[in-house]
Amino acid sequence: MNREQAEAINRVQAYIEQHLKKSMTLIELSKIAGYSPAYTSTLFKEMTGEGLFDYVRKRRLSKAAMVLRDGADHNRVLDVALDFVFDSHEGFTRAFSKTFGVNPKAYQMKPQPIQLFLPYFVKNLYVYREKRRTQEMKESTIFVQVIEKPQRKLLLKRGVKATHYFEYCEEVGCDIWGTLVSVKEALAEPMGLWLPPKYITPGTSEYVQGVEVATDYSGEIPDGFELMDLPACKMMIFQGAPYEDEVFGEAIEALWTAISRYDPKLYGFEWAPEDGPRFQLEPQGYRGYIEGRPVKQVV
Repeated sequence: MNREQAEAINRVQAYIEQHLKKSMTLIELSKIAGYSPAYTSTLFKEMTGEGLFDYVRKRRLSKAAMVLRDGADHNRVLDVALDFVFDSHEGFTRAFSKTFGVNPKAYQMKPQPIQLFLPYFVKNLYVYREKRRTQEMKESTIFVQVIEKPQRKLLLKRGVKATHYFEYCEEVGCDIWGTLVSVKEALAEPMGLWLPPKYITPGTSEYVQGVEVATDYSGEIPDGFELMDLPACKMMIFQGAPYEDEVFGEAIEALWTAISRYDPKLYGFEWAPEDGPRFQLEPQGYRGYIEGRPVKQVV
């Protein structure tokens, strides 16, 4: 993978996201990439692990699932199917059922966690591997606030030995995020978390992914997941400056450097790593990288 190829496939991925409700052809997508149709198709499969139109179909089904989950109960499955370029109710139902293990009407009536297919933009992975760090990031301002987390539960999936996101993906798979996003009862967006030792079971990882739900959560627990009780605690939230998505790795490292130099005692707090998991939200350039660490007030 080189930068030119990564940027070409990134353009195709972005175009697909913007046109999921429209028909697309290989010739059309190859023009976006700037390569021949055959080479575009081959390169896309090599970089994403998905055939080009399998990728498009999975993205359409996942978007359709979110519409069924969050839309009004009277939304017709056929209308959703047609919106996402499926030719018939029957064809959409077969594809949806095969992909998610539940038919779309049943899912609409009673949403359950399913494995959504979420895009991972190849350009981001390429630039992360380049490890380009800028002086501007090292010197950027961060925003800090303390919030109260109530007692809650964490719906999570553990890894084996992972201590960070990329190790976790190697052990569990990067697509676990799709299941977390599908949890309708989630109190907030999914998170990557570093568990304190007391929450790590033998033979499992420090780094996990999960989503917080209420203490009375009674929804389905997907295979391989579990529920964990989390006590009320204070979290110090660090938010970096907005950044270009292709340098998200540098943005994360810049915030980690800032946190390592931060003294919470100057503001009446101290680190409390045993009070709860440290967490990170999905890196999104427009809002800056966000990470939370447990603290307690100094008596």
